[in-house]
Amino acid sequence: MAQISETVNDIIMARLVDASICPSHVAEAMNYAISAGGKRIRPTLLYLTYHIFSADGSEESLFRSLRPEEVYMAAIEMIHTHSLIHDDLPALDNDSLRRGRETVHVAYDESTAILAGDALLNYAYEIVCSEIDSIINRQDLSVATSVTLSRRMIRALEVLSRKTGISGMLGGQGLDVQLSGSSITNSDRDYIYKNKTCALIEAPLMIGGILAGLDDSEVSRLEEAGERIGMAFQVQDDILDIYGDMEKLGKEIHQDQRNEKNTYVAEYGLEQSRDYVRQQSEEAITIIDEMADESIYKTELIELIQHMISRDR
Repeated sequence: MAQISETVNDIIMARLVDASICPSHVAEAMNYAISAGGKRIRPTLLYLTYHIFSADGSEESLFRSLRPEEVYMAAIEMIHTHSLIHDDLPALDNDSLRRGRETVHVAYDESTAILAGDALLNYAYEIVCSEIDSIINRQDLSVATSVTLSRRMIRALEVLSRKTGISGMLGGQGLDVQLSGSSITNSDRDYIYKNKTCALIEAPLMIGGILAGLDDSEVSRLEEAGERIGMAFQVQDDILDIYGDMEKLGKEIHQDQRNEKNTYVAEYGLEQSRDYVRQQSEEAITIIDEMADESIYKTELIELIQHMISRDR
């Protein structure tokens, strides 16, 4: 996994925005946030899923040589980082520490943080659209190959847009902010979890499958696995917010209590929450196990899922 993590990080860092194109601090702040590191879970999920399901046929081998997954790995990390920058703002969670470093609005200022988050979101779509345009206009590809790959990439772009927008991550974040400090129903909490957290875990699994050529029913099964991983991941996050170590986490703890959020742990307690995390993760692993042939990538994906739900940071 260490080698894969290094590969994933190199792919992301190679696509940082050139700060010299922008005379303000916005581009610098974008790169500050991205280069802070983090677990890179979402691009790693995409990378592993794509390689699990990539076939060995001649056309698929050509697709792999074009590395269509790489631009989506960078894009999804940029979108995730955009969401963290905005989450940390005084108007939302008002945090001063992220990934062991000062949050962007502390390191720079609030207006720069807002613009850097906006810029990362837009830049993610810019690099994907540029890659699709490049594939369509390559002269060394047959028309059939160009059409097949560009269709996959456009389909993946639709998933990326939907899962990170008002029907996904931003929709969940919106309700989370609106209801903060209020008594919320289980339905509201599940909506927040499934959109704010799960959507951005479903997306890399689905995109990896789409780029590898899976059909709609197979992509739907990956979406289901992503939802279960996301729910387990979020409840584990809730557990760590109460019982975690701030130094290990690299961020402040007791945020949910401070912001008066009604979490799964607050309602059901520690033991039932741990049982729920275990159940959801096991069901996700069963889906992956049934869908995929044995490979090093499958082994690494299952180990990553297990780490995500047993992590202490």
